[in-house]
Amino acid sequence: MKQLLKWFGAALLTICSVAILAQPDRLGLDPKRGSEIGVVYQAWLSPQQEGGEERDTPKLIPQKFRSSTPSVDREQRTARGHGLLRFSKDYSRAYVDLKIEGLDPATITMFHIHCGKPGVLGPILIDFGLKQNLKTAFPAGVFSAEVLNEDLVAVSEHSQHSVLGFATMGCPIAQLNPGDLLKPFDRVKTIAGMAAIAREGELYFNLHTIGQQYFGEIRGQLEVVNYLHTQ
Repeated sequence: MKQLLKWFGAALLTICSVAILAQPDRLGLDPKRGSEIGVVYQAWLSPQQEGGEERDTPKLIPQKFRSSTPSVDREQRTARGHGLLRFSKDYSRAYVDLKIEGLDPATITMFHIHCGKPGVLGPILIDFGLKQNLKTAFPAGVFSAEVLNEDLVAVSEHSQHSVLGFATMGCPIAQLNPGDLLKPFDRVKTIAGMAAIAREGELYFNLHTIGQQYFGEIRGQLEVVNYLHTQ
């Protein structure tokens, strides 16, 4: 009888061990799937989403941020765009795709992702002009780019070069502790941090041209499309 109980106990322990070891497979855990696309955002870009007319550019703005050709008011502009921002599930990178119509890509001067609420001129989070020649980056009106942590770090570092850069480059990390409000703030430097801002609905595309240099030619607030859950 003792031998039988001993054998039964060993068998039960073996069954339990196998079940525990097999549990991760039943849960569908698979680190390799982190590189797959997870959450996706889209934006429909239009002149009407810009925060103002070029003639309203503040007088203190340096000349390089002013239009170099005559500007056209928002309601008279025909440019449009449709873009996607896709995050990998492990937030190691993001992908941007944008198609534009109604404007000559050769007139493009800047293309950014900003953080900010609709209608607000927010700081620059990603400056695509740091890596690409934007005048040739829209073949057939389509732009595509991969975004890495280093792209956010590059913009953050630019913020340290001048007072203007401090005010316009890099998205500040929110200070949640009231005691930290008077301390120098850090800036978002990771794709995960970028995704956190997107979840708040405070990321937008902004495309600038020689005629619409300050506010921008077309702008689009990014809104969530879907979230692909782990299967």
